[in-house]
Order: sequence, then structure tokens, then C-alpha cells
Amino acid sequence: MHIVKLTPAVEKKLLRGRQERDAEAERVASEIVADVRKRRNAALFAWTKKLDGIDLRRESLWISDSEIRAARRQVTVDFVRAVEHAARNVRRLAERQLPKPWTIEVESGVKIGQVVRPIESIGCYIPGGQFSLVSTLIMTVVPAIVAGVPKIEVVCPRPNAALLAAAAILGIKRIARIGGAQAIAALAYGTESISRVEKIFGPGNKYVTAAKQLVSSDCAIDLPAGPTEAIVFCEHGNASWIAADLLAQAEHAKDAASLFVTTSRSLAREVQREIQWQLAELPPGNAKLSTGEAGAILVAESFAQACDFVNRYAPEHLSLPDNASGLLQKIGSAGTVFLGPWAAQPLGDYASGSNHVLPTGGWARKRGGLSATDFVKCISVQSITRKGFLRLGHTVEILAESEGLMAHRNAVRIRR
Repeated sequence: MHIVKLTPAVEKKLLRGRQERDAEAERVASEIVADVRKRRNAALFAWTKKLDGIDLRRESLWISDSEIRAARRQVTVDFVRAVEHAARNVRRLAERQLPKPWTIEVESGVKIGQVVRPIESIGCYIPGGQFSLVSTLIMTVVPAIVAGVPKIEVVCPRPNAALLAAAAILGIKRIARIGGAQAIAALAYGTESISRVEKIFGPGNKYVTAAKQLVSSDCAIDLPAGPTEAIVFCEHGNASWIAADLLAQAEHAKDAASLFVTTSRSLAREVQREIQWQLAELPPGNAKLSTGEAGAILVAESFAQACDFVNRYAPEHLSLPDNASGLLQKIGSAGTVFLGPWAAQPLGDYASGSNHVLPTGGWARKRGGLSATDFVKCISVQSITRKGFLRLGHTVEILAESEGLMAHRNAVRIRR
């Protein structure tokens, strides 16, 4: 990982790189989405065979109950306990996040309330490259269960025994053997084999993220959660721990962006050495590629410049090992923040309870990560008595007339 002085030109290059990557992915995803929307199963099966090497005409699209039960028998007691522990923490947080019904009397005779209803059907996208992401299953399914979603469909191109066992533990039975942009299109528009859902959840690669944004005018999505991003920002810290957090996110994909931001050139050199040493101990994989292609150690001229960059970049993951409460006050945009040296990023990826489906590509400037609120609809209910009507009527007539909406005015006047 190279050490680079943080300048306006370097910042511009980093931000532009994300935009260019997204534009290229959108071109590819749009072709796949349009094809699945038009040809349905035929296109879904063809793209699955071409991109994932899975022949759905030979293998069943839906995982059978017997496969799920067999997988449940394969896993260890420790694995079951780990899934239950992580799910318990995610559930506790989701229960706290879930909106509650309420009613308020805004003035005499006028009551406004909120009722909370679950989304009727959702699709959970689970990445499944070399390993299926059990953690993503937990992060998407558990809040949905807490919210009371009645129909939960899971898609994963290569669900392994661990994923299927976790599904059994969580009570999930509907798992389709598909992935990529073609799976997103199938969930959004439906095919002969896949039912259309109301909303799609889950992270994915740049093509999955592009597909989600393309279908979002027809099917709701949670948020753009694409290739992993991580920033560690500090002026003092344990170089080996900092390097380990950066490499943990770097191993997700070859385009995962892991950045270390500091004002200390000596700490920058220490972290660079640690990354090299730790890479040598890791098995071959994405971490070496992504740290070389998408990672960097950025040395800022000042603390203020570093803070400004972090907020403009708006990373998915942000670590602040210095654990300075004043520093957190200066952070306005990040998907999730890890405070203090002991807050290793993988704790949040798996088991702390905070959701790991987080905004990427700068979307953290606009919204936070996935929560139980994303699985429900808050419906306002207006209860107005005759007394309330008389108190509001004259005001509404005046405002309606000012907008030239005479039918609005008359709907009030006719009741007098």
C-alpha cells in the first residue's frame, strides 16, 4: 500500500474513481436487467449459467428442505452458538430501532397517529463467492423477522452448508440458487419461478449495486451497498491493529477500498510495514490485490484537512482508534463508526448487533445503515371530530383558494 500526500488532486482522483467504476457497472447491469425483465426464466437461467457456471435446468433453482436439513446436521455446536449469539445481538438492536405506534392531539378535535405495518414481501441478497456470507443472512433476515415481514425470499448463487444451516437456525426455508444482477432483476420483476417482491435488501458487488439502483423505480431497495470501503483515521495508534482492520475489509474484493488517513508520517510508515508483514502471513486472495489497486495511506497536512476528507469521502466503515469523543463530533458522514482501539471492524461485521449492510459510494452523506425501520411502513392516521373540522376549515379554505384549488375549498365548505 502506497503512502501518498493528501492533496486536492489526490482526493479528486479517489472520488472520481468511484464514479467511473459505477458507470461501467451500470452499463453491464442494465443489459442483464432488461433481458431478465423481457425473457424472464430463460434469461435468468442463461445468465446464471454464463456468469456463475450453474445450470439451473439440471440443478433445482430452489434449495430443497432436505438439503437445508442435511446442512443443519453438518455444522458444529460452536457454529450454531455463534449464529445464535450474533442473531441475538442483531435482534436486540432491531427491537430498539423498530418504530412504535403513537397518537398526538395537535389541537382540540384533531388527532394524528402512526401505525406501523411490515412490508409484505422482501428479497434478501446474500453474496456467495468463494464463501457464502452467513453474516449477511443474519443482518438482513433477523430485522425482517423482528419487523414481522410475512414473506422472506433469500437468493445466493452458491449457498454452502454453513449458510443453509444458518437459514435453518433462523427459520428460513425459501432460498434460490441465483445471484448477480440477474437475481436482482428476478426479484424486482418476477419470473415463472421467482415471485416479485416489494423490496430488495443486501450488499453485493458493483454489478449487484448497479442493478439495485436500476430497478429502484419499480421495486424498493434498501440502499446502495456495493464494494467495501474502510477508513482508519488517527494520529496515534497501534500500527499492527490498524493494518489488521484495513486488511480485514480489503479481503472482501479486489476493488475494496481500504484507506488509512493520518497526519503522522512516522505512523504511516509503521502501518505500511505492518500491512506488508501481515499480507505475507495471509493466504493468497483479494487483500493483496485491493491494497495495491484500491488502497492507500494518505498523509494529511492537518487534522482539519483529514476530517474534511473523511466527511467528503463518507466511508462505509470508519475507525477512530484514538477514541477521542471530540473527534466523533467532527464526523458528519459515515456508514458506521468504530470508536477506540478495541473496536475491531469485524466485530461489527458479525456480532456486535449493529447492521453491516451499509451505504457505499458516498451514500453515507445521505443516509445511515440498514435498520429495522427499513422493513416497515409508518402510516399516518388522521382522526378529526366536528370540533376539529370547525377549527381547521377556515384556514384550509384560504390556503386552497390561494392555490386555485376550488374543489379542495368546496370539500371543506360543503360540510359547514
